[in-house]
Amino acid sequence: MASTYTSSGIELIATGEQSGTWGDTTNVNLQMIDRILNGVGTITLSGTTHTLTTTDGALSDGQYRVLVFGGSPSGTNTVTIAPNDASHLYFAYNTSGQSVVLTQGTGGNVTIANGDAAIVYCDGAGAGAEVKDLTTLLQITLSQLGVTATAAEVNYNDITTLGTSEASKTLTADANGDVYVSEEFKAKSYNETYAAISSSSGTLTVDCESANVFQTTLTENVTTLTLSNPPASGTSYALTLKIVQDTTARTFAWPASVSWAGGSAPTLSTASGAVDIYTLYTTDGGTNWYGFVGGQEFA
Repeated sequence: MASTYTSSGIELIATGEQSGTWGDTTNVNLQMIDRILNGVGTITLSGTTHTLTTTDGALSDGQYRVLVFGGSPSGTNTVTIAPNDASHLYFAYNTSGQSVVLTQGTGGNVTIANGDAAIVYCDGAGAGAEVKDLTTLLQITLSQLGVTATAAEVNYNDITTLGTSEASKTLTADANGDVYVSEEFKAKSYNETYAAISSSSGTLTVDCESANVFQTTLTENVTTLTLSNPPASGTSYALTLKIVQDTTARTFAWPASVSWAGGSAPTLSTASGAVDIYTLYTTDGGTNWYGFVGGQEFA
């Protein structure tokens, strides 16, 4: 009785056949099994067609489990899996620079774009054989992961630039923690950060990055007011400074960069515990400030 072959080309030795030589056949069979289970084959493509063949009783490219398509095809390359009555499962990865079309018969084909991979099943149905893409069947849905959001809602996080608002996208901060709203901003309630600051050796420093509303209770004469870290030119910034007078009347010197209505800086209230409130405004990165008296001598 003659040998028969599996769809993968493995030779099934008939009873009593190949006396003294069956070991050679068995070794080839084991090599084919290893290729079928773990083999990775580089399939070099050229032109626009290629035949991937499984040969009975011999090692062949069609027996590889993983197919890595390479070479230099001249365009979309159609790879015909032969014979058309052999069923296979392939893990295919296309690095050829062109699309690869896997076909076996007149049934459906699978196209793998350059750089993509797919798990494909060749049904071996003869002339009408079909190659099926199993990759799509293995895709995990959001609901399977317990995610109740839709794909569109998940894509709200597909942000072009951190810190810049985009229509229908999540609002984020940039690396500095800043947020730029590209259109109108509407809030039910608006709050500003308040910071208590104090002078040292006659210098009072207002860090514009830290707040918009500042308060200082004087314990000495302030001879230098430093307005640090204003936003870059082209962005407006305003701060409110509340100054509480000491029990001993202290003086307060405004820098030359602050302009006041009428050309003269206001005189600080001198009564013990008196509260003066001022607003400073800039649009050129702090080169020039405009000062406004909000009120003086609050008791």
